[in-house]
Amino acid sequence: MIERFLKQTSFSSVEDYNQHLEFIIPEHFNFAYDVMDQWAEEDPDRLALLWTNDQGVEIRATFGQLKEQSDQTAAYLQSLGIGKGDPVMLILKRRYEWWLVMLALHKLGAVVIPATHMLTKHDIVYRNQRASVKAIVCVDDPYVTGQVLLAKDESPTVEQYIAIGNHVPDGFHDYLKEIEAAPTFVRPAEKNANSDTMLMYFTSGTSGEPKMVAHDFLYALGHLTTGVFWHNLHPGSLHLTVADTGWGKAVWGKFYGQWFAGATVFVFDHEKFNADTLLRQMEKYKVTSFCAPPTIYRFMIREDLSHYDLSSLEYCTTAGEALNPAVFDKFLEKTGIRMMEGFGQTETTMTLGTFPWMTPKPGSMGMPNAQYDIDLLRADGTSCEDGEKGEIVVRVGDRKPIGLFKEYYRDEEKTREAWHDGIYHTGDMAWRDEDGYYWFEGRIDDVIKSSGYRIGPFEVESALMTHPAVVECAITGVPDDIRGMVVKATVVLGKEWKDKAGDELVKELQQHVKRETAPYKYPRIVEFVDELPKTISGKIRRVEIRQKDEKKEK
Repeated sequence: MIERFLKQTSFSSVEDYNQHLEFIIPEHFNFAYDVMDQWAEEDPDRLALLWTNDQGVEIRATFGQLKEQSDQTAAYLQSLGIGKGDPVMLILKRRYEWWLVMLALHKLGAVVIPATHMLTKHDIVYRNQRASVKAIVCVDDPYVTGQVLLAKDESPTVEQYIAIGNHVPDGFHDYLKEIEAAPTFVRPAEKNANSDTMLMYFTSGTSGEPKMVAHDFLYALGHLTTGVFWHNLHPGSLHLTVADTGWGKAVWGKFYGQWFAGATVFVFDHEKFNADTLLRQMEKYKVTSFCAPPTIYRFMIREDLSHYDLSSLEYCTTAGEALNPAVFDKFLEKTGIRMMEGFGQTETTMTLGTFPWMTPKPGSMGMPNAQYDIDLLRADGTSCEDGEKGEIVVRVGDRKPIGLFKEYYRDEEKTREAWHDGIYHTGDMAWRDEDGYYWFEGRIDDVIKSSGYRIGPFEVESALMTHPAVVECAITGVPDDIRGMVVKATVVLGKEWKDKAGDELVKELQQHVKRETAPYKYPRIVEFVDELPKTISGKIRRVEIRQKDEKKEK
């Protein structure tokens, strides 16, 4: 399959990859037709999707079956008036039908807007109005359908409401009943252009309402490198990425790249994360490839991994937030597997990564993905030297790289702020070592300026994570009249340490940080909490901690 889209399909070194990665770009690329339907034609009985849930239900779908089911879904959506360019919001959790609706909307040339099931009425109204959403396809969860209906009067562009499940309330089309009467699917005569909008995500910054990240049809092609090279997948791989379908990480790990590789996507649909339950699923189904945010690995290594048969596991990757070296080391000790870290944003595919031909450095994001021209810039716009902290940027020039977003939809000002003079600014800080590996420092907004020093949250978090008491932590800055800001650590303790939370443990953690890193970085404030605020995709929301502290100050 990948030989259709790459001039060279295997690489042996960083130099080989950097010099010879070159895409073959079809004129009207559409992932659903050019990859999925092509697999269905060439190898219809190959297992494409293995879906199970915490109720013991199991669905196995081949590429041939996915073609038939996605065609049927496309015909059903067509019968409701959905077609090319129509924005459709999906709120489906991890239901099996999410994969079918995604493929169907690609086939119709519609604009897919995946969304989390945690949206409130306000969130849904905002999205409906900003994107002129034409249809909503959601799970029959009472909370989700309730919020969708509450938003109805303030959502004049929404023409169709579709729910999937066994308890569809009034006001919604019943997908499972109505799809049986769907006509035969006929591919639309008008093909999509590569530059047409295919996918949009609403992404939240540290302030203001979410931005709409618009991706074109070549975005899917950009994820070929994610699945084939970073995840190191091949036909026969069974890959599990832990991610909710409302966030970008789902298409990073549950959709595009994995199927370019001809791998099987494994899905475990569950309501609440539990490390033991997840490990039992990996053991039962013999998962070979695994990807999750560092948060998930932190909980996994606190289990006794000798109680699980993970002998099928071949390869592990991580992204979503920076990986603490202590987690890398402990996972390697317990499994013998080195985690391969990657970095990217909702606006991009993977821009930096640790590839199979590289030796991972614990805590490093790896090296630039050859499909992007990556640099580190100082505040004055000049390039950083090795060892110097700067902003990660993508040099675009006059040709947008495959995988980079089109724009912030309907927001020219925000687009110009992030993308100007031929450069896309990520807003993330890092430094590069003498071997070319990049090391994450934090968001520009997260960097703490204290007594003239610039302190990246991640370096302090990495030091704290080496203490046996600490399960998770988040470093933020707190305003201070004398130092400008002081470092605060918000810490989740292990069960066996919780009764020791107090002044003595605070001092112990402070001294530990002083020994592990430069003394000026130690947290002057330490707060113990039961859990850290996070997005549904597992990222720590430091902004929420800062906002809570600001309210206390007032």
